[in-house]
Amino acid sequence: MEQKLKFRGGWGIAFIPVAIFLFFCVLYFIVFKAFEMYALAMGGFVALMIGAIFVQKGNYERYWHSVYEGVREAVPIAVLLFIIGMFSELIKATNISGGFVWIARLLDVDGGFFTAFTFLAVCIIATATGSSIGSLFTCFPIFYPAGVLLGCDPAFLAGAIVSGAIFGDNLAPISDTTIISAGTQEYTKKKGFAELGGCVATRFKYSFVAGTITFTLFWIFGGDGTVAANASDILVENMNPMTLVMLIPVVAMLMVAIKFRDIYKAITVGIILGTITGLACKLLAFGDIISVVDGVPAGFLTAGVSGMMGTVTLVMSVYGIMGVLNGAGVLEKVTNSILNSKLCKKARGAEIAMMLGISFTTLIFGGVTSASMTTFGKVQNEIGKRVGLHPYRRSNLLDGFANSIVLIVPFLSVFVFLGALLTQGYDFVEPLLLTEVSGGMIYCMILFLVLLFSVITGWGRQYEGPDGKPVSFPQEKQNTLYHNRGRIGPPSK
Repeated sequence: MEQKLKFRGGWGIAFIPVAIFLFFCVLYFIVFKAFEMYALAMGGFVALMIGAIFVQKGNYERYWHSVYEGVREAVPIAVLLFIIGMFSELIKATNISGGFVWIARLLDVDGGFFTAFTFLAVCIIATATGSSIGSLFTCFPIFYPAGVLLGCDPAFLAGAIVSGAIFGDNLAPISDTTIISAGTQEYTKKKGFAELGGCVATRFKYSFVAGTITFTLFWIFGGDGTVAANASDILVENMNPMTLVMLIPVVAMLMVAIKFRDIYKAITVGIILGTITGLACKLLAFGDIISVVDGVPAGFLTAGVSGMMGTVTLVMSVYGIMGVLNGAGVLEKVTNSILNSKLCKKARGAEIAMMLGISFTTLIFGGVTSASMTTFGKVQNEIGKRVGLHPYRRSNLLDGFANSIVLIVPFLSVFVFLGALLTQGYDFVEPLLLTEVSGGMIYCMILFLVLLFSVITGWGRQYEGPDGKPVSFPQEKQNTLYHNRGRIGPPSK
């Protein structure tokens, strides 16, 4: 048995890198309001260097070996993030939001319906790009000023844009959170982690129900503003119906991901078909694919890799910290303490523990869901395996609760800060306060209620059956059912 990593002062000192990393999260995201993933990654690596000072004599090499073991587990996620970054940049380069602005103009929507329409449009854009923060910076300058001038309530309109971005982040098969939530949940009856296609297919029902309710609420409550004379001019300046053809590669990618449950095939199809479609419709030039401008590499292929560099290094640093906690036996102690509680004796109790765990972790990480899921994902994996929950279910609850109500906390959520920041700079409307943006993020509230209903009632709960297949009953109940039918053991194939 491998010897545990030991710290001066006991195993609790292993949390020092976690505390230092959280300090950098608060410093950059809340104090400095600098929303850069590579800055958090720097905080993670600095935390690791400081943590090494506190190990007992003879444990220094073991400490860094634990870091390497943790980072090694992040390699598949890192590779996938780089690949999906290329597709994300392809969709951004074609400015698909201009197509949705054209639809809004064609339907002559205003007020509450424009708020609801904006939510739907941003949902589609964020699902296509897999980037919540990228979608915010892309969609706010187009939809927010036009919507305010068309009579939308500013707080609900901003909330609709942020909500749509979070919807896509939660559901998109190319989102970093989807990849991390699937990549942390292991099978027990076969090798490997939860397939992305299966996770997306099984979580769609939660997103669809929450999204439908949210759309309706935005339609009802989102139109209390005043219509301005120059609203239509802003729509005309930003619309381009041709960009809607880029939905073709998006739909093709989603279909391949769900049918074959292989994200690499799906991204390959999406990039090839998207590039051909963009060139054929003159939404892309060859220089938009790969080129050099003033000696600097340009094009969506290189931009996809460089754009993901911050997130990849963040994931690596967090996995390194988790490696230290694992090497010191801390994750095992925390997991066992949760598992040995009365709450985790049954599946429902275990899911409540998961809800509380990922919600608290996301809260203290300032709403940085990729970091919180990477951190708590390992614990959730062990909790779920103990009660036989399928990796899809574990992944969906991890991602869903991380993207729900904890993201609306006014002073502890990067999404609320960004939403308030992006409402600044318009002469015809005052910038929104953090509390106003938070109150408009309806989707997060509804998604939490939908998932809570799922946990309490068991709706959508699946267990891991033979060969990792999803089944409706835990193993004990499966055996009882088989015996009641006069069978011994599982049914014949």
